[in-house]
Amino acid sequence: MQGQDEVNNVDDSLLLHFEQEIRSKVPHLGEKPGDAKTAATIINATPLVDITKDLKECAKNVFGLDLADKSLRVFGKFDSDLLAGSIKVRPAVQIIHDAIATGKLKRGQTIFEATSGNFGIALGQISKLGIDVVALVSRKLQEGVFDELRNENTRIINLDMDICPAPGMKGNASLMAAKATASNVRAQLTELGFDPAIFDKSRSEVEAILASQDIINLAKLLAKIYGGFCPEQYDNELNIEVHRTITAAELDQQLREQGVALSESRIVCTFGTGGTSGGLSRYMMEKYGKKSVHVVFPLGDQDVAGIRTKGKASGLKFYEPDRYAGQHEADFRQAKRLLKFFVDKGYDMGESSALALYAVVQMANFGMSDSFIVMIADGIQKYRKSLEAMKEEKQQRSLQVPLQEAVSNIGNYDRVVWIHTMYTPRKEGIELIAKSLGVDESKIFVPTAREVEQLLMTQQVPKEMEKSLGGANAKPLLVCMMGNTSLRVAEVLAQKGIVAESLNGGISALSEGKGKQLPELVRMATE
Repeated sequence: MQGQDEVNNVDDSLLLHFEQEIRSKVPHLGEKPGDAKTAATIINATPLVDITKDLKECAKNVFGLDLADKSLRVFGKFDSDLLAGSIKVRPAVQIIHDAIATGKLKRGQTIFEATSGNFGIALGQISKLGIDVVALVSRKLQEGVFDELRNENTRIINLDMDICPAPGMKGNASLMAAKATASNVRAQLTELGFDPAIFDKSRSEVEAILASQDIINLAKLLAKIYGGFCPEQYDNELNIEVHRTITAAELDQQLREQGVALSESRIVCTFGTGGTSGGLSRYMMEKYGKKSVHVVFPLGDQDVAGIRTKGKASGLKFYEPDRYAGQHEADFRQAKRLLKFFVDKGYDMGESSALALYAVVQMANFGMSDSFIVMIADGIQKYRKSLEAMKEEKQQRSLQVPLQEAVSNIGNYDRVVWIHTMYTPRKEGIELIAKSLGVDESKIFVPTAREVEQLLMTQQVPKEMEKSLGGANAKPLLVCMMGNTSLRVAEVLAQKGIVAESLNGGISALSEGKGKQLPELVRMATE
């Protein structure tokens, strides 16, 4: 009886619609036509391209490395060609198909998920079938990622945290910050049409999760209290399984067609959730008894879209270094030069793929040969603005100003503007800013936190905020808590032709030498 109830609980029309409109368009197992006895093959495989010649040219022209005589063959596995533009559509489709087929997801429910971009964009395909998708994201996402999330009709809850979602990451988040972020989340949920009374019943649990900067478990909690579904990509075994059964078999199939043995090749990928490295590692061990997967991380102080540093990976369920053939930390500053070279050549690859490919250049230069397969996890579209910004790095650096320089040139600023999405300065904070910069308190303006949030979300200057900034011809000095939010606002204003500079370190830097604690200087914003 229980089994029958589960079957009856399945939304059959949604399942059929999903299989026809989405699952059929991504790589999946299928039988070869005309021969039921033959082994299954992969339908809709993404391109596997020999990029050896261009990689050697890049190594020589960009990095001054001569790889001409190296016994080297490099293939790019272009999952940027997938529906939704990234490798993340593979686990997204697998997880959602399983959820619908088992009755866990039906029309009328909402999907909640923590994402650094690509998984949320992949889930956006689901929204076209009449299921709402809410993505919990960090405000550090690049503008292009936000644009693609919006294009896929994904609804966004933007968390004012400078972190990549990770379970149980220990940070310095105070209870005050957790309470403010909870209020921010509540307001955004209300705007999206969710009942705030339901949120209020779990408020203490939400604040405890936010205090540990755990966006992943926040997504799980919201799905639970609002009767939705959370894919749990960071913990869902299907994230591993899809790469073990489909992606790896796909590589094996394609390499055989090119006369290359996967068993003698090195697979190179970056680390986001660990699904790709985990699934490919399992396949190689089970079929060939070898460790063949090389996992690439950016340097510890670098932020690369959608992937993790080695330190941030260590807390994740699917981080399994014992299964890897090697772990490599590569300099993203150098990888950006490679990215520009390959994009100019017409290749569709994004930032994480360039990092993996740059690691191959380094491995080849230090004597590793054989064949390499590099996972091209996504394409360039969402990173184009970042790529274009490489030409303007000198100009971007001028958007930040150290305290001593700001004080020396304070007469060049028309006003000082406090900028933050959660906090507003107390009277003591205004006094400290004025005294430190050598200006009268009347020159300090404070737009509402909501206006700042609106600017960062929409990339447009709210009309209410224009007065605080002094108009298009004014040059304000922006001050926030640590210097991060004010820099982002300065970048947005620069795109609008408004000249503004961000004070390095924000009010925190001012308070260090004055013996003041932040709670004495700022309070949670109420508007």
